[in-house]
Amino acid sequence: MAIELIVTGAAGRMGGTICRLAQADADLNLAAVVERPGREKDLEEWTGALQSTSLAQVLPKLPGAVIIDFSAPEASVANAATAAAHGNPLVIGTTGLTAEQKAAIAKCAAETPIFWSPNMSIGMNVLLALLPRLVRALGDNYDLEVMEIHHKLKKDSPSGTALRLAEALADARNWRLDEVANYHREGIIGERPQQEIGIQTLRGGDVVGVHTVYFFGPGERIEINHQAHSREMFAQGALRAAVWLAGQKPGKLYGMSDLLAV
Repeated sequence: MAIELIVTGAAGRMGGTICRLAQADADLNLAAVVERPGREKDLEEWTGALQSTSLAQVLPKLPGAVIIDFSAPEASVANAATAAAHGNPLVIGTTGLTAEQKAAIAKCAAETPIFWSPNMSIGMNVLLALLPRLVRALGDNYDLEVMEIHHKLKKDSPSGTALRLAEALADARNWRLDEVANYHREGIIGERPQQEIGIQTLRGGDVVGVHTVYFFGPGERIEINHQAHSREMFAQGALRAAVWLAGQKPGKLYGMSDLLAV
């Protein structure tokens, strides 16, 4: 039996990609598409799916359907509360969430299965799992830096993925990222502290996403680079998460480490 999906932000770049791939998959059914008021006409291409400007009005008609949400932080928090009230599973790919917003979503995960990842790439999440091993193997004599590049329309900076990479590096060193992160260097700033992780941002053009982790050591440099070539990679990851989440129970905020068991 096909898994029913509800896609919020269906008129956006990611939402539209998810809808197109879902409609092409015989194991999935694009049951409903949701957008904010004023964008109703942008949903007309998704024929056969219920079209609405209110997630709360859709959910009573589709009990058990899995929601996929790539929207804005405030909207994702509200959608999590709505999903929890109706018991629908929810996959969130929104970036730029504050600690308070993450906590609010985690609280909703006690009521209904919720999955959140700032990057739905399978390859990126395997990299996140492996990075701590590399940090520990190299030792403390390697300086750690992260650089990310995205298209000029991206609203948050640094990217959620860059922050997750930096968190993985900091955790491997038993550091707190908020104490060692350096997001900007300018002027006479002195020597680089050993206990620091630089996180630098570039914006321009239509770059889907590039993330590079640098290990600067004595006499050598290691670079690990991940490049996203299209949004389909993220959409496929979100759909895979939706299929997996449909069989899970509430009680924790799930992530890619749960899905991939790494």
